[in-house]
Amino acid sequence: MNRHQLSTEHADLRASVEEFARTEVAPVIAEHYENGTFPYEVIAKMGRMGLFGLPFPEEHGGMGGDYFALCLALEELARVDSSVAITLEAGVSLGAMPLYRFGTEEQKKAYLPRLTSGEALGAFGLTEPDGGSDAGATRTTARLEDGQWVINGTKSFITNSGTDITALVTVTAVTGRREDGRPEISSILVPAGTPGFSVGQKYSKVGWNASDTNELVFEDCRVPEANLVGERGRGYAQFLRILDEGRIAIAALSVGLAQGCVDESVRYAHERSAFGNTIGHYQAIQFKIAEMEARAHTARLAYYDAASRMLAGEPFKKEAAIAKLVASNAAMDNARDATQVFGGYGFMNDYAVGRFYRDAKILEIGEGTSEVQKMLIARELGLPA
Repeated sequence: MNRHQLSTEHADLRASVEEFARTEVAPVIAEHYENGTFPYEVIAKMGRMGLFGLPFPEEHGGMGGDYFALCLALEELARVDSSVAITLEAGVSLGAMPLYRFGTEEQKKAYLPRLTSGEALGAFGLTEPDGGSDAGATRTTARLEDGQWVINGTKSFITNSGTDITALVTVTAVTGRREDGRPEISSILVPAGTPGFSVGQKYSKVGWNASDTNELVFEDCRVPEANLVGERGRGYAQFLRILDEGRIAIAALSVGLAQGCVDESVRYAHERSAFGNTIGHYQAIQFKIAEMEARAHTARLAYYDAASRMLAGEPFKKEAAIAKLVASNAAMDNARDATQVFGGYGFMNDYAVGRFYRDAKILEIGEGTSEVQKMLIARELGLPA
């Protein structure tokens, strides 16, 4: 991929997802958002379009595309709604990708075709109530007993974990101690419906109200020893790799929200009149929208660059962190400015910018806070850990 120009295939995908978001998502999402319901019919249509299989090979039921294709789809969806976009992002980069990257052939054959088709969703169980940004402070445990992992612990803020089509969650758990006393963290696949695995509270959230987010509880939950994902003791490192990739995806989603704020503000500036003219005639509004467009454009270049480095097999940890930091800041700033352009109407949930404002803040927190991104960038520059 050229770092600044889309291929014909990528351009066609972007256009098709843009149309889908405008014609299929926009008309129904406000009601789902207001009622806090999961948009199963929209997700099913996305599955039929092949969006959940974009970065996976055809042998696993995927579309044979790449990770940048997923990012383009996320950007276009988030221009209309972030709840739908995060469902796709989490379903692919957090639900299916750990199995694709690290799973056994048996695990891939058992689950990937359903995950890549969108018939089922997977979840990523990393965050814990007392952990937050300290992802290495895992307290969930898993011990081997008679050929089974016995899992105990709690996971929090887990996306796609409690829907009717959730098939599995891959969780990190302490499976022992290393010679230096540090915890040995491994990844284990837990199918939905396994005894001892329960979906806890559904969170009442500020935003992303049409996405599924729950607490997960494991009480002597038993799964076969073969459900280990990847190498024992490498679970934390594996999830860090997944998070590096996921930051590019969240950056793309953030750019979509930032661009959606521009779209809505430009439209409203042409429609809304005040003091004898449409508000788009006034320099104060023009300059505000121009700054919003500049933020979205700059953030887009950042995630394009990170994605191109990833696909070329080059180091991309720093660039992914930069993209996530810049894009989430752009989303938050644009949401605030778009609300200001709309005035009182921007504070109403009837308008998309009201949803954008509520959805933007989590982008500076999820999959690594802005502070974590700055820490990663500093370390990649050689500053002390």
